[in-house]
Amino acid sequence: MSDHEYGGNDDLSLPKATVQKIVSEILPPSTGVSFSKEARDLLIECCVEFITLVSSEANEISEKEAKKTIACDHITKALDTLGFGDYVPAVLEAAAQHKETQRVREKRGNKFEDSGMTMDQLFELQQKEFEEAKKKQSGEA
Repeated sequence: MSDHEYGGNDDLSLPKATVQKIVSEILPPSTGVSFSKEARDLLIECCVEFITLVSSEANEISEKEAKKTIACDHITKALDTLGFGDYVPAVLEAAAQHKETQRVREKRGNKFEDSGMTMDQLFELQQKEFEEAKKKQSGEA
């Protein structure tokens, strides 16, 4: 099935550098195996096709459940339906890791809010820092 069947766009792609980095991590230089640009581009096309296929199936599942938002559960059901059920545990683990990462980021808080200073005070401090930097740059300090 091509993305044209889903009303797709020929411009859809993944960042080449990101895909190359993933492949490089899997195939370290010590193996002596290289990955051609043509192989990378084909892999990108396959990934886009896979994403299109899974998201389309997940959309159908969510519509059958009268949901307006595709949830993780819809993705795992789509993987099962499409014959990729073996990947579901790894997908669920990746989703859990992502949730934990997001939770930790949110817990860190905002350093400006945690400073206890008003926006005016922060602005004034910033201006002083700029002035000091200018003096250092011009050799006055």
